[in-house]
Amino acid sequence: MILDSLRTILAGKQLLREEIPFELVDSPFISKRSGIEFDKKGRAHCNRCGNSDPELFAVFPCARCGKRDTYCRACIMMGRVSECTPQYGWIGDMPEIVAAPLKWSDSLSAGQQVASDRVVEAIVRGEELLVWAVCGAGKTELLFKGIEVALATGKRVCIATPRTDVVLELTPRLKSVFPSIKVSSLYGGADDRHQFSPLTITTIHQLLRFYQAFDVMVVDEVDAFPYSVDPMLQFAVKNARKESSSMIYLTATPSLKWQRECRKGKREFVTIPARFHRRALPVPESVWCGNWEKVINKGRLPAKLLKWIEQRLLAGTPMLVFVPNVAWITKLLPLLQTFDGRVESVHAEDPNRKEKVLKMRQGEILLLVTTTILERGVTFPGLEVAVLGAENRIFTESALVQIAGRVGRDIDSPTGNVTFFHNGKTEAMLKARKQIVAMNIEAKEKGLIDE
Repeated sequence: MILDSLRTILAGKQLLREEIPFELVDSPFISKRSGIEFDKKGRAHCNRCGNSDPELFAVFPCARCGKRDTYCRACIMMGRVSECTPQYGWIGDMPEIVAAPLKWSDSLSAGQQVASDRVVEAIVRGEELLVWAVCGAGKTELLFKGIEVALATGKRVCIATPRTDVVLELTPRLKSVFPSIKVSSLYGGADDRHQFSPLTITTIHQLLRFYQAFDVMVVDEVDAFPYSVDPMLQFAVKNARKESSSMIYLTATPSLKWQRECRKGKREFVTIPARFHRRALPVPESVWCGNWEKVINKGRLPAKLLKWIEQRLLAGTPMLVFVPNVAWITKLLPLLQTFDGRVESVHAEDPNRKEKVLKMRQGEILLLVTTTILERGVTFPGLEVAVLGAENRIFTESALVQIAGRVGRDIDSPTGNVTFFHNGKTEAMLKARKQIVAMNIEAKEKGLIDE
């Protein structure tokens, strides 16, 4: 009984002793892997997070072994890994993965179907694939068939994403279409971390607890911060995959490097240039509004932005107004609240962030002033979007494409306005518009959008 429980907890994992809720037994099925190793030149390497930066290691007097041990500071938030800290895993027989029939009655669009077929092919062949799909294309649905095929052949599947709110959104959707299996949802403080599941939905940080666990790895929003710039998280994804496994990347905005690789045939990819409702992507408008910073610092709203907002307040149109940072939220919010009481703000450190987003969906809030925290992963029916200070370097090409992608996602309101208010156009603004226009042209040529 204890071994069965240990197998469930440790299968595919690399856990610390304190993460295991009962005494380990002396069993040949339990492995112990060094947490910190040293090369021939005495340089430390962390086996959990891949850190080899000397500045991210430190020494402490260890009560366990009585020596001064080196430990890794890069992944300390997951519990301390040191020289004498083994990572426990399971090397016995693995829990059986049974087939899970897909319970989904809707159908895929033509673009989704093409991508779904390619995903199935990549999973069967154990290959790598980039799915380059426009915002609102329905990336989750195109994974369904591939997951079903993987589970039917005894493969373990992981969907990893940079953000907790995406995990919380995806979990009930996957549970509803695969009701016959256990679907684990992993993020900081989650209850599922000691369970074995054939299908796991997790933040990328939680993959630091896994080692060669998954046959199919799906990374959503592969271009998003922090995964795109953090070697530790990229190592975690690689470390959590089996040596022979499939890798599926999902994004609406691949990096320029990946775009070049796609064009040169160096990367396998498939595009979905149209949304599931067959309407074109809203193309952003650029509106010059002069020195908007000076105007706001004087306690006024830029005239063109004010007109844009007033028109939509009268029509009851929900709005997001993006600003470069929290400091501008503080200055802009009281000016907007004098016009309407249904105006609020949200940012990454806002403790009421989830509640405000919910109120926006329910129509209790009509306008949210926000940082780029809402550039991804949110859908509000009938939404229109303004970017104030679109020339700021925080608004990269990918950020602007994602922001524009918040508009027109709903089948009942597939159109809407996106306006970049600026004090001088930037290359990022021009490239973002060009990318959106190019996707619309491709979709039209392939007959994926209606006139």
